[in-house]
Amino acid sequence: MSTLITPHTDKRMAEIVEKVQNGQRLNLEDGVYLYETDDILTLGQLANEANLRKNGKKVYFIENMSLYFTNVCEDRCAFCNFRKDQGEEGSYTLSGEEMIQYVEQHIHPGVREFHIVGGHNNHVPFQYYVDSLKALKEKYPQVTLKAYTAAEIDFFTRISGLSIKEVLTELRNAGLETLTGGGAEILSDQYRKKMHVTKANVDRYLEVHRAAHELGMRTHTTMLYGSVESYEDRINHMLQIRDLQDETNGFMVFIPLSMQPKNRNAGIMRRNSAYEDLKTIAISRLMLDNIDHVKAYFINIGPQLTQVALSFGASDVHGTIVREQISHAAGALTPAGLTRKELIWLVKGAGRIPVERDTFYNEIEVFE
Repeated sequence: MSTLITPHTDKRMAEIVEKVQNGQRLNLEDGVYLYETDDILTLGQLANEANLRKNGKKVYFIENMSLYFTNVCEDRCAFCNFRKDQGEEGSYTLSGEEMIQYVEQHIHPGVREFHIVGGHNNHVPFQYYVDSLKALKEKYPQVTLKAYTAAEIDFFTRISGLSIKEVLTELRNAGLETLTGGGAEILSDQYRKKMHVTKANVDRYLEVHRAAHELGMRTHTTMLYGSVESYEDRINHMLQIRDLQDETNGFMVFIPLSMQPKNRNAGIMRRNSAYEDLKTIAISRLMLDNIDHVKAYFINIGPQLTQVALSFGASDVHGTIVREQISHAAGALTPAGLTRKELIWLVKGAGRIPVERDTFYNEIEVFE
């Protein structure tokens, strides 16, 4: 039975409610309409229903740690403030041994995942990236390596001369277990041209994840929203992810990432509104009916809005992180990490059940 209580004076919204409740898929026009409507309460309730059917009141988190081996990058994406040129002040490229020293200073016993991304540094060979993972896996065999974006994998094919599957196989032999979701931005070649995204194009992003799924890997996927893209661009992005999921069933979670301004002192008019962030999470839940989880990423939207997002379709609050750098380099004002206790408090404060998970959504502990 429906729990929706908002009266539907709008015929179009009522039609969408009926489609969702009858298990019918939403199309491009439906998704664009949901972005345009001001009926955010019905949208949120509908997304909440869809999430409760999949996950009940459970909300997942992981004790993880973000690592960045290098910030040197050959690309110059318009939205990035993390990258540096080789030799530029603040640029770095850490060896495996140097990263282990950093980890030893910050790790705690509960960490079960390393989340590893970085720049496209063409001043080091592909073997550097292989050896980086190998060093971590040898030192911390119990920690899952979630490493590299699809764009990084595409970059590795260019500097190594290997195919996508050959690159993935080399990295898996070194300890790689899953890919991060980054590098998707907006899956539109027109958008990528406007935003100077010269790394992997739309087809290559999807091809990398398809290849990973065919090798038996389960991966993550993202959408970076809030710049020059249209509502139609966002929905088309989701539909391309949904189509690939129909084909491979390899995605575990969809992560909407709210664009951060380059300047930390940027005013609220330079940031996505809370209204836009909640809408995007709810619409993601409704459009991506074949992906189990939608993540509310507190690094981008803040802990309090993350709590609200748990009633708008989100079922994951990411993890402890320890010290996030990429969004904060771009102007994020949120905490760079949260503790396990804080994440449990955050979820319980939203009236949900916190569940500590591993990388692959196997439940470690349920906090009823």
